Amino acid sequence: MVESGIHLVHKTVGQSSFDVIRGFKRRAFEAGQKKLALGHGGTLDPFADGLLLVLAGQATRLMELMHPLPKTYLAEVVWGVETDTCDLHGKTLSEADASGLTPGTLDAALAPLLGWTEQVPPATSAKKIDGEAAYRKAHRGEAVIMKPCRVFLLSARWIAHDLRQDQSCRSTLELTCRGGYYVRSLARDLGRALGCGAHLGALRRTAIGPWADPGEGRERLLTGPDLVPWCPTRLLTDEEAEHLSHGRAIPEGESAPATWVLPAGFPDPGAPLRAMHDDRLVALLKPTEDGLRTFANLRGGL
Repeated sequence: MVESGIHLVHKTVGQSSFDVIRGFKRRAFEAGQKKLALGHGGTLDPFADGLLLVLAGQATRLMELMHPLPKTYLAEVVWGVETDTCDLHGKTLSEADASGLTPGTLDAALAPLLGWTEQVPPATSAKKIDGEAAYRKAHRGEAVIMKPCRVFLLSARWIAHDLRQDQSCRSTLELTCRGGYYVRSLARDLGRALGCGAHLGALRRTAIGPWADPGEGRERLLTGPDLVPWCPTRLLTDEEAEHLSHGRAIPEGESAPATWVLPAGFPDPGAPLRAMHDDRLVALLKPTEDGLRTFANLRGGL
């Protein structure tokens, strides 16, 4: 069976995010769970690998809480060539000499990109244009004009360089950003700022919020207190759990602080209050004039 909750899965290079979801659907179907809801908490491009969140059952109601979380990546930036997709599979748009790059110039190029900035997504991204993913239009050969989006980059540091002139120059970057950030666009923008062009040669997502990549061939299920630990907690009595299940408000009472704290300087995601009963997450709550009310009822709990 596919248990309800958040599954931490390692997506391999070559798989699409939907390939992973399709595998879960197959497992659920074979177990007789034909109507099990499934979704993911943030896509990864097929050329990338690393952590993918698969939300199953009532956990799909937590999907919107995944987007504003910090996401950490290891990215290989290849210097000297810009491509139309901003990655290794695209067509070359320009080539330039990258032999003058130094660790110092690369450090300096990162500084203006930290914090909140305007970023133009790749034309082959999943951003919607007139209700359709941009990459579908691009693959049909249609002209795609992408509008800048406001994005947040918390931190970025180079952890390795290979700047020898006898082969493709490349560097490895570790970065943490908010959901909606395109690392492919970061590579493109760095190349343009340095005047040599660049594209993304490889990408691995190592963490989302408090959760790390389980590693290839491994999977971890999150339920109960392990779910949304950046939210403060309201422990429920049996009577309060009954009231909430029937749409009634409960007193604000006392809540416990979050068990996982966002990195310093990261934007507040506006975390709701999580309602726990018998070590199960049963609802997400918001304050109202007459007390706490449910805005997401996780029927049966997780």
